[in-house]
Amino acid sequence: MHKNGTPMITLALSKGRIFDDSMPLLRAAGIEVLEDPEKSRKLIIGTTRPDVQVVLVRASDVPTYVQHGGADLGVAGFDILLEHSAATGAGGAVGLYRPLDLQIARCRMSVATRADFDYQSAVRQGSRIRVATKYTHIARQHFASKGVHVDLIKLYGSMELAPLTGLADAIVDLVSTGSTLKANRLVEVEQIMDISARLVVNPAALKLKREALRGLIDAFEAAVQARAGVPT
Repeated sequence: MHKNGTPMITLALSKGRIFDDSMPLLRAAGIEVLEDPEKSRKLIIGTTRPDVQVVLVRASDVPTYVQHGGADLGVAGFDILLEHSAATGAGGAVGLYRPLDLQIARCRMSVATRADFDYQSAVRQGSRIRVATKYTHIARQHFASKGVHVDLIKLYGSMELAPLTGLADAIVDLVSTGSTLKANRLVEVEQIMDISARLVVNPAALKLKREALRGLIDAFEAAVQARAGVPT
């Protein structure tokens, strides 16, 4: 509770593209963040609204903070939300309210291989393909739906190294411009899905702080529609 009696709203964001792309939406809601997270060591940052604060967490932790009440709402990539829901089972689906696709941090989830690996032929022949990814649930579901046999190798970073060193035949990863793949002599062979960042809200917080949170959600929605050229 803020000292003037209004409930404190805590927004979970991750540093980098999500944070940067969220700033115009916050400004449209009349909120400015008071410090640059790249220059400050603080993990909780105040805003121009005394009843709104931002907590900086790892991208993969945003759904967990919101689900368990460490934050009232947050911004997370759809990839992170899918992995979180799969990892937590029914709790992941029940524990988060997803009211809005913010249409920011847009990219795609794709399969990529070395240029000399004939992915389509391997799929047609029913070969067993070794796939490196940190998105194991998304990858497993995708290949299972196609009837492709895969051995999944869990990695947390530098995914492009896996095909280059012979660790894997293919990777499943986020692709934005494709420049990183190209620089490492990899090619995008299949697109799995489009990805963008979503607003997620803690259902209990929405009941307890309904007026304050509803106003923020509506402001975000109006900003998204304005950016898309949709009349409000």
